[in-house]
Formats: sequence, C-alpha cells, structure tokens
Amino acid sequence: MHGLVLGATSSPAEEATLAALLRCCVREVAGPRGLVWPAPPYVLLRVGGTLLRARTRGGAALRLDGTPERLERGAWRPLTSGELVRLTEAELRGARTDGGANEEFAGQVAASREAVAAILRARAVAEPPADPWLASEQALVFGHPFHPSPKARAGDADEWTRYAPETHARFPLRLLAVREDALAEEGDASALDLLGEAPPGHRLLPAHPWQLDLLRPALGERLTDVGPGPLVSPTSSVRTVYAAGAGVCLKFSLDVRITNCVRKNAWYELAGAVELTSRLGPAFDEVRAVFPGTRWLREPGYRSAALGTGLLEGLGVIVRESPWRVCSPGVVPVLAAALAVDPAAGGAAPYGADARERDPLGWWTAYVSVVAPPVLDLFFTHGVVLEPHLQNVLVGLDPGGVPREAVFRDLEGTKLVAGRHDLTGLPPRVAEALTYDAERGWARVVYCLLVNHLTEVAATVAARGGDELLRELWRAARAVFAAEADRLGRPLPLPDLLAGAPLPAKANLGVRWARAADRAAGYVPIANPLA
Repeated sequence: MHGLVLGATSSPAEEATLAALLRCCVREVAGPRGLVWPAPPYVLLRVGGTLLRARTRGGAALRLDGTPERLERGAWRPLTSGELVRLTEAELRGARTDGGANEEFAGQVAASREAVAAILRARAVAEPPADPWLASEQALVFGHPFHPSPKARAGDADEWTRYAPETHARFPLRLLAVREDALAEEGDASALDLLGEAPPGHRLLPAHPWQLDLLRPALGERLTDVGPGPLVSPTSSVRTVYAAGAGVCLKFSLDVRITNCVRKNAWYELAGAVELTSRLGPAFDEVRAVFPGTRWLREPGYRSAALGTGLLEGLGVIVRESPWRVCSPGVVPVLAAALAVDPAAGGAAPYGADARERDPLGWWTAYVSVVAPPVLDLFFTHGVVLEPHLQNVLVGLDPGGVPREAVFRDLEGTKLVAGRHDLTGLPPRVAEALTYDAERGWARVVYCLLVNHLTEVAATVAARGGDELLRELWRAARAVFAAEADRLGRPLPLPDLLAGAPLPAKANLGVRWARAADRAAGYVPIANPLA
C-alpha cells in the first residue's frame, strides 16, 4: 500500500473538481457499500473496482491534502477528475437494475471544472468590493464541497462571468415600466420605486439583464424598457443582488440551471414569501427575547407583470431586507460559507481569523451558541423549519471578530410544520409549498445545520489544531445542544440526536445521476460528531 507514487501537477480547478467528486464518492458510493477504510493519514476507498486513496483531515468535512491516487500494478498514480468520473459512472451504472446511464454527467462535471477555471481567471484581474459582507458573499470560488458539479451553470462563460459573484461582478439592472393595470404585486415592494422613475401610469419593474435577454423574445411590446438602472452586486446565490442605493436585496428569477436547479421564482413562491414574512414576525420576536442575537431578513413584497404565468414568474422580483439593516451597530455580517472555506484550498477570507486563532474553542462556542439554539427553538416551539445551510446564514461579528448575531435568510427554503399552523384561506398550491411534515422538516434542519453548516465550519476552525481540537469543538457543540434540549424539555427526536443517531446527508451525486429535481434528493446516513 505504500509503494511508488508517480507525481503529476494539476490546476486549481482540476484539484477542486477532483476533491468534490471524491468526497461525493466517499459519502454516497463507497461508504454505503462498506468500501471505505481509514488508513491514517489516508482514507482508502474502492470505486468502479479500483482502489483509491487520499490524505484527509477535518473529520466528516473530508478536507483533502495533496492529489488523490489510484492503485495500478502496485504503484500509486495521481488520479484525474476524468478518471474518477469514469469510475463513478461504472459504479453507478452497476447499481441500477435497468443498466441505465447518464450521458450528461461527465459533461456537467467538466463544465463545473471549466467554470471554476473561468472564475479564477476573471477574479485575478477584478477588484473585490470594499463592503466586507459583499466580499464574503463573493468568496465561494469552489462551491459546495459535496457536489459533483458545484459550479456548473448554463450559458457561455463570457456571458455569465459578467454576472457572477465569484468574479466580483457589478452590473446595472434593466428597468422596465409596466402599466398599473397590468401590475402584479403583493405586500410592500415600494423599495423598487427608489431605483428610478417610471412614466406616468406605469410602475417600475427592475429586471436582471441576463434574465431579460432570455425572456426578450416573449416580451413583445407589452413592457417599456426604461433603460439601465443602478449598479448592483450579485450575492452568493447568483440571482439575488444587493442594491446599495435602495438598501435592499432583490431576488430575481433566472431561467438558468445552477448546480441542481433552474433558479426561477414560481408564482406560489412569490406569494409564499410575503405570507411567511407576515406569519414569522411574532415567532422571531419570541425567539429573540430568549436569544438576543437572533436576526432574520424579511421579504415584505414582490412585484411582477400580470401577463400570463410565464412572465409573472420570469419577471417576478422579491424584495428582501439588507443584513446591514438588521445587525447591531458595530456588528459586521459575514456569510457563514465564507467562514467555512478551506484555507488549504484557495485561502479562507480573513473574517474573524485572528479571534479564531487566538481562542478557537471560545470562538466556536460563541458561533454555535448564536446559530444553533434559535433554529432548534423555532422548530420545536413554533413549528418553523429553517434551512440554515452555509449560504442561508450570516454571522454577525463584533469588532473583535467574535460571533454575536446570526442572521437567517431566504424564505424559499423556510417551511411550516404541517398541522401546527392554520393555513385556511391560502391557495392550495401556496399552502402545499409552505409546509413539511415533521419528519421531513427535522431531517432538513439536521442536514442543513449540522452536516452542511457546522461540520464545515468546525473543520476550518480546527485546521491548525488537528483531530484533538476537532474533538474538543464537538464536545463544546454538544454542550450547547444539550443545554437547549434541556430548556425545551428534551422533545423527541432531539435526545436521539444527542445519543448519536446518524445524521442525514443530502445525496447530491445521486440526484444529479438520476437527473431528478432537487426536491427529490434523498439522504444517506453519516456519523454523528455530537455522539
């Protein structure tokens, strides 16, 4: 097992692509089949009949050091992403009783690799924003660490890099004017009127220029193009932008597949955002009374054009509060995902780095204490399912870089536990989109909070301290979870979580291989670090 290793060099885009796919194979392919073995400092796994190895650290986060390798004729040879794609395809084809294949899979992985390369080229000559929150939104060069094609997106790179957060893009909105009798609007969308001036008898409807190019053939003469609007900055989701002059974020539809989904505001999601904003206010007020660092970003209104469902959805824009409006004076909001960037894979943004290095255990305890208890309280006390993954949570750092506040955002993923809320009077499709049953809601909370979020941040905090520090971090996290469980009266299934029940990890590789909708993604069990 420790024979000759034949070296090779590879690009950062290739290394990131290989690492993401290998992590998926450990979690979803080799792991469930019992074909993963620890061999410190390596992990060994068998994929497509070939033995592979990689140096790992970071516990369940599976941070990789160096180039993974394959065993060939007694020698370890560097593995490429193309080779791993072929091995993964062989494994997944063999697992299907119908022998079916996915002709798109290899192309999606390659497209993601090329997208990372394009991002790195554009980023090298771009100037990052001075706003530290925006800089954190634009720090996610390599994307989801457990996705086979984390940066795959439709369109030509010369086009989409103009709108990509990772390239530090800034671009002007396009302003449309819609006749007042053709306006579709719910809630308070008056912030949109600050973006420009509409002709008499019309209202302003901002449009993302990428989306407008996609929709233009369907627009005809029914809307007036007023011209360019103010400059905006894209946030991590690509389609949500920050309009600094109006002091709000704007969530647009974008008929482009980004990772798993075409990013469109369905009509029931437009209505649901406004409905949830009105319903969640009292719950968040109660949670904040117990946990003063809790914040959330309201989505008070949307605006679109009532010109048929296609344009209603395609032109729909949701108004969202800015995190600067909700954080306390002196507290800087930072995207949680930026805090989880692997320092060895491109360099983490320096947000709170000094405080983390001075007192990693204290910093981590403060972090878990502001993020986790409000999520648990909302679920068990109020029947609210947040989606607190790394891109839906902002952490407010005090002047010393210590976490003091947690800002939860994006009501599209927020749900109400079925049976605990009176949804009488809502259109059936809106009510359906707003609810999860309790079991599904708990799985989503545990996956987003623990697997997607805290596991990744813990790996970054422990990057210099090794496995012993990582164990200390999880002991501290367990104490925070146990204290909240006691306060809540230890409701099921929270004691099971503390007792070591396996965690549900979203099967991104499986859903891409099946070419299924993201909502059809299943879960695979992984070890629980709280045990």
